[in-house]
Amino acid sequence: MTRQAPRPLTLRDVSEASGVSEMTVSRVLRNRGDVSKATREKVLLAAKQLGYVPNKIAGALASQRVNLVGVVIPSLSNMVFPEVLSGINQVLEDTGLQPVVGVTDYLPEKEEKVIYEMLSWRPSGLIVAGIEHSDASRAMLVAAGIPIVEIMDIDGTPVDCAVGISHRRAGRMMAQEILKAGYRRIGFMGTKMPLDHRARKRFEGLTEALAKGGIEIADQEFYSGGSALAKGREMTDAMLQRSPDLDFLYYSNDMIGAGGLLYLLDRGVKVPEQIGLAAFNGVELLQGLPQKLATMDSCRLEVGRTAAEIVAARVADPAAMVQRVVELTPKISFGETLRRS
Repeated sequence: MTRQAPRPLTLRDVSEASGVSEMTVSRVLRNRGDVSKATREKVLLAAKQLGYVPNKIAGALASQRVNLVGVVIPSLSNMVFPEVLSGINQVLEDTGLQPVVGVTDYLPEKEEKVIYEMLSWRPSGLIVAGIEHSDASRAMLVAAGIPIVEIMDIDGTPVDCAVGISHRRAGRMMAQEILKAGYRRIGFMGTKMPLDHRARKRFEGLTEALAKGGIEIADQEFYSGGSALAKGREMTDAMLQRSPDLDFLYYSNDMIGAGGLLYLLDRGVKVPEQIGLAAFNGVELLQGLPQKLATMDSCRLEVGRTAAEIVAARVADPAAMVQRVVELTPKISFGETLRRS
């Protein structure tokens, strides 16, 4: 699809929106000069609503762009994202473009700061994890005037392009296999989902599909921070203390799922006969577990590579035809913790 490159915002746009001169706008944004509080607030509000980001390299380069591609991710400790970064790097290393990474910790206000700083250096493109953003972040992305690719999720409306899987569909797919295997008392464990939109969508897809089969989630537990393996053990223990009749446990990621599996095996619980387990992400590091955990691959390497290919193509030719939304298809690995129907 041919897409016309948007025009980057200028001081004039902020000047017109705020009703003050370009010189005053410049003084406010550079935090210089004697400007009244009311005028300063008016200019800053107009800039925020427009999504305007000052250019830190103005006058330094004729092109007003650097050969950097900003990559905004929520975590480096989450084992999902190093593989995404590897896919991005594999593509960009032959293009002259260099990825630079910013971390948001799943916090919308931190994402705003990271995107602001990234864009202030006028990168050639931006790759951002997730499709939900604050109004301020979205305004900056819309106004950036560069290729923007949101990754890991396609359940929503992208700013520009999106590459990922449907997490709601992934949740539904897992629920269908749980139902086929005959499990009926199901517990869910995951991150605090208001901050993790993708985990929330998988949970929504899971519960929707289970409901169609006449099953409701019997118990649920959430966590934030700390060692995922330890949290998986702790949550599994707490849940089974409350609901000892559960026959299936679904975890929002592999690491807490691995902790749950180790907890059950330590206590002599037969998996998957007494309790079945499944998780999400397909993390290769967990191949050494006593039993292979049922999971689903989130297509991490392919997500990174595809996003980088879109950015590289658009940087080389702003009018290049690219697919706006690329949906990848995850596959279920049944492992040894989910009965086969």
